[in-house]
Amino acid sequence: MGPIGNWIAATGRVSRLTAEHAGQLGILFWQICVSVAALKVSFRSVLRQIYVMGVQSIPIVMVTAVLSGIVTSQQGGYQFTGSIPLYVLGSVVMTSIILELGPVLTAIVLVGRVGARITAELGTMKVSEQIDAFHSLGRDPVAILAAPRLIAGILIVPALVGIADIVGVFAGMVSAQMTAGLGFESFLYGARLFWHSWDLFYSFMKAVTFGFAIPLIAVHMGLRTTGGASGVGRTTTASVMFMTLTVLILDALFPPLFLQ
Repeated sequence: MGPIGNWIAATGRVSRLTAEHAGQLGILFWQICVSVAALKVSFRSVLRQIYVMGVQSIPIVMVTAVLSGIVTSQQGGYQFTGSIPLYVLGSVVMTSIILELGPVLTAIVLVGRVGARITAELGTMKVSEQIDAFHSLGRDPVAILAAPRLIAGILIVPALVGIADIVGVFAGMVSAQMTAGLGFESFLYGARLFWHSWDLFYSFMKAVTFGFAIPLIAVHMGLRTTGGASGVGRTTTASVMFMTLTVLILDALFPPLFLQ
């Protein structure tokens, strides 16, 4: 088989694997919807996942937001040393944090902290046959394990993004005063000058989308784990890569769809 044949075979394998993942994700989402509609999902399990996925993620989300606000403010202050009014820095920081850095960096943090944990946890249960034990006892693992995590993700990621937006903008405002000499009133004037109410809604739309995609992919990858402990490691690595690429691809699709 020549180079062209190898390329065609590789393309076919990738296409088959992509279609397989897409089909299994669709089936999993449908099963979750059926479980929710049938009221099989425990409210206590959802609250537990909200605490694990949301409350325990607040410190790292706040640290990430502070650093992103500081870096954006310092780089903007460095570039606005010419004829551009310095108060425009307020708009740059506000827009950068709310439209892009707040939701995307929060999602990337949750991929590593929440997504990897879900995949490893469910993958371990899968290879140790705990998932099969649920089936043998007549229990639905989708309602017990998958649905609470997806519901919690959809609920907590917008809240975390809201926290990241507020903390990031405040950190950028403080940094602008300390490094560029821009006062709070001038910063807020610049932030209001180019502000659109749609920007906040856009940020939360991203948050809901990421909150849906991350736990869904993590659960899907965990439930298809095979091969013992080494298989859990491989699947977790692939899951993190898959979730990160999904977040970045979805992020790239938002501007042409919602900012035109």
